[in-house]
Amino acid sequence: MLRLLTAGESHGKMLLAVVDGFPAGLKIDAAQINRELERRQGGYGRGGRQKLETDTVEVLTGVWQETTLGSPVTLAVANHDSKLERLKDVERPRPGHGDLTGAVKYLGSIRGVLERASARETAARVAAGALAKQLLGEFGMSVFGYVVALEQITAEPRSASLPELIALRDASPMYTLNPEADRQIVARVDQATSDGDTLGGIVEVQVFDPPFGLGSHAQWDRKLDGLLAQAVMSVQAIKGVEIGMGFRAAGKPGSQVHDEIGYDSAAKEGPSLGYVRKTNNAGGLEAGMTNGQPIVVRAAMKPISTLRRPLASINLTTKEAESAAYERSDVCALAACIVIVENVVAFTVAQAFIDKFGGDSLVEMRARFEKFLELARAR
Repeated sequence: MLRLLTAGESHGKMLLAVVDGFPAGLKIDAAQINRELERRQGGYGRGGRQKLETDTVEVLTGVWQETTLGSPVTLAVANHDSKLERLKDVERPRPGHGDLTGAVKYLGSIRGVLERASARETAARVAAGALAKQLLGEFGMSVFGYVVALEQITAEPRSASLPELIALRDASPMYTLNPEADRQIVARVDQATSDGDTLGGIVEVQVFDPPFGLGSHAQWDRKLDGLLAQAVMSVQAIKGVEIGMGFRAAGKPGSQVHDEIGYDSAAKEGPSLGYVRKTNNAGGLEAGMTNGQPIVVRAAMKPISTLRRPLASINLTTKEAESAAYERSDVCALAACIVIVENVVAFTVAQAFIDKFGGDSLVEMRARFEKFLELARAR
């Protein structure tokens, strides 16, 4: 079983990701993890903190000569803006945050809640997901995410090879696949900045070349679509998750939704085992299991809850009406959101992969993986 725990506060000394159950024998590329952390800090509409932090990973445990041992891997990301002990408490809870709810739940301070509830925690999850991506890459899988809409502005993705799509996304100020939409997006973010407001949108992640059979139909808590939905929904500011066609499927007849099955012997050696589809409305998952098609996950991010022009709130001490507190924040973190969701999806798929093929060592996993493909092709 592959598990992840994170620890740390937004303005504490560091963020930690403890990855338990990671197989032995993988040579870790720290530079690849750092590239993901750098991507998370990018995108148009980010706040001032991104100028203070330069996130890099330090691998503290679970490796020898840069190779995993099978013991827990601990990844650390230092906070250069570490000042938690000097910060005062917050008395005016911000609508949309966990400030009020957490202060009541724990009978304590707002500061104690917001420091951990902050999306700064996702730096640890991105580091863990980047590690998982390296494992998936050993078995031919790629995880790729991009922004498809900001507010009401859609950014229809282009069709191209994966290297071309990566280059197109990475050149975009909002990590879209549509340069024409980028101009409208930048203008809208500028307007929101001027207004003291915030913006959200929709992101999409695809996992290319997953094998058949990740996940299970047998129990509700082993269905991969359910596990993906839970993992993505746990990301700060995510309020909706779709698999494949998602909510649009509810407005169409079955003849326009379900992916008809064909067979092409020329594709037998690939992850689809020769079973081809003209469409992928199911998003690569049927009955909670991968079906050899790309996994497609979309997520809706709400506008960030901290507004430079604050919303109405109260003072928790006096119970009098006041404006909500303001903590330094972004106008739009949609570009960061896709990096986070991409890596959360990668980690969840890696969990399902280890569940099916074992996780003691990379050598054993590869042998079991190849044997499964041999048996599946002969079925």
